[in-house]
Amino acid sequence: MKLYIIRHAQSTNNVLTEAEWNTRDSDPPLTALGEQQAEVVARHLAETADLENPWSNHRRVGRGYGIDHLYCSPMARALQTAQPVGDALGLNPEVWVDIHEQGGIYLNHGEERGKVGYPGKSRGQMLDQFPSYILPDAVGDEGWWTGDYEDLAGCHRRVLRVAEALRRQASGDERIALVTHGTFIDVLLKALVNQLPDAPLFFPHYNTAITRIDFRPDGHMAICYLNKVGHLTAELLS
Repeated sequence: MKLYIIRHAQSTNNVLTEAEWNTRDSDPPLTALGEQQAEVVARHLAETADLENPWSNHRRVGRGYGIDHLYCSPMARALQTAQPVGDALGLNPEVWVDIHEQGGIYLNHGEERGKVGYPGKSRGQMLDQFPSYILPDAVGDEGWWTGDYEDLAGCHRRVLRVAEALRRQASGDERIALVTHGTFIDVLLKALVNQLPDAPLFFPHYNTAITRIDFRPDGHMAICYLNKVGHLTAELLS
């Protein structure tokens, strides 16, 4: 199995300065630049042939990356990023709740109330905006997020479930793409290489950067490339 991990395009929270962080949106949409990034990565995945083996010059036969399944986080910025990707690939994005960003849907109300959780998009809201998406039962009528702020340890427990689910699919020849988030990607990669989430290293990803991991039937795993952004011009890099 080949796994392509794609960070969402630029969101409105991504452009906030530290001084503006108290104005963050609990579930931010994409910026105009982010919408451009999503369109560009969609064309790239559909039209550019990926290397069959990154240590050789052999490219796969046919156009595009050959992705079979497209999963995305239930957060607005990931849902929006997945839409042009799904259109370009002829795939219906499937919402995978467990690949949301660390923290969940929340706002920090300061010393008085602290970090307070909010419900996120409801099933009806998602289907109104993204009618072709495949939604799990976990996306309900009251919103998909039912908790408070999720700390890093909680994120790690969730990531371990995702890693195990991915390993269970490793014996197949499928190509799977995840549209997800920066901290989630960092914690997932650490889990896959048996590092704790607070280990003194970080796997950064630009918006719409692509990481590829090959899972082999014998249990071995190859990280073929990290944070690839060749599809973006300098003006689109963020």
